[in-house]
Amino acid sequence: MTLEKPFLSNTLPSGITSRFVDNSNGLKMHVLEAGREEIEKPLVLLLHGFPELAYSWRKIIPLLANAGYRVCAPDLRGYGRTLGWGPLKYEDDMGSFTLLNTIRDAIGLIRALGYSEAFSVVGHDYGASVAAWSALVRPDIFKRCVLMSAPFDGPPKSPEIAEAVTNTKNVTDDIHSDMAQLNRPRKHYHWYYSTPAANDDMVNCKQGIHDFLRAYYHHKSADWFQNKPHKLEAWTATELEKMPTYYIMDLNDTMPEAVAKEMPSKAEIQSNLWLTDQELSIYAEEYTRNGFQGGLNWYRRGTTDMDIKSLEIFSGKTIDVPSCFISGKSDWGVYQRPGAAERMNGHVCTKMLNFELIEGAGHWVQQEQPEKTAEQLLKFFQDS
Repeated sequence: MTLEKPFLSNTLPSGITSRFVDNSNGLKMHVLEAGREEIEKPLVLLLHGFPELAYSWRKIIPLLANAGYRVCAPDLRGYGRTLGWGPLKYEDDMGSFTLLNTIRDAIGLIRALGYSEAFSVVGHDYGASVAAWSALVRPDIFKRCVLMSAPFDGPPKSPEIAEAVTNTKNVTDDIHSDMAQLNRPRKHYHWYYSTPAANDDMVNCKQGIHDFLRAYYHHKSADWFQNKPHKLEAWTATELEKMPTYYIMDLNDTMPEAVAKEMPSKAEIQSNLWLTDQELSIYAEEYTRNGFQGGLNWYRRGTTDMDIKSLEIFSGKTIDVPSCFISGKSDWGVYQRPGAAERMNGHVCTKMLNFELIEGAGHWVQQEQPEKTAEQLLKFFQDS
């Protein structure tokens, strides 16, 4: 059950406030923000991914605010303390979970904050899709675009050009059959996350949500030393199986079972400075109360192509505002869709100024290396 109560100040870094904002698109959005005292400050909007929250930006918000920006990070539709999207069960209507509707969410939030435009939108993981689409559809509102950890491959291709590019939107059932027939049978996590069982698997996991999230965050971070990502040649089973099991899962595993095999030791947990157990408890409390279905709906949107026809209208359109890409050097997310990063850099994004892979970070780059991430963001803001 979503909680209509802001975070207590003692759970947040100094200078960050927690409140609710009506976005005029059906949501009362829970936001974390700083720099609110001066409306003249340029607005930076930070959009999180899965399984994260606005809280994932807690280390970035003060660094950007201290540099002269007003910074706002919302719990996105389906997440955290944002109200108005549910409660939502798997079988309920998913009509509000479209990419174009998330742009409405973001624009409504910008206007509710007293602005007509955002100096920059910054999106991590699934939030990168929202950021990319916002900049592509409304460049007059979203003046800059930063994508983190998830390359943007452009709008879905219209039928006459679709065969020229290989990406996940052209997948048939054959890829799943091929993965299931590997010597080590596998499955793709996007399609697992789209099943009715995924939410229950995680909510009711044997190790409990706190330990599940600990293992999940560890497995995808630079702390898991086996994360040595590299380019993949093609969207084929034999190439995809080179990725770790948090992406290409063992066929019969749930996600909690997959990451439990790499649960960090007590010593590793105690020495983790980028995600302490106290910080992790914030995520565990939110997901214990809400479950994961709201976030999982975004994967269902992609695997079912529920809004592909409306998005095909933008086929061939590019992101023409200044943009940059930031990720961790140990992040497999950069390469999980073969060729996407290369197509994005200079083709889908025509003014991509920086493509930065940060040493000592995996998928959670803004949490693992906040100072280096903020440094890259500020450099981009200044250069553009």
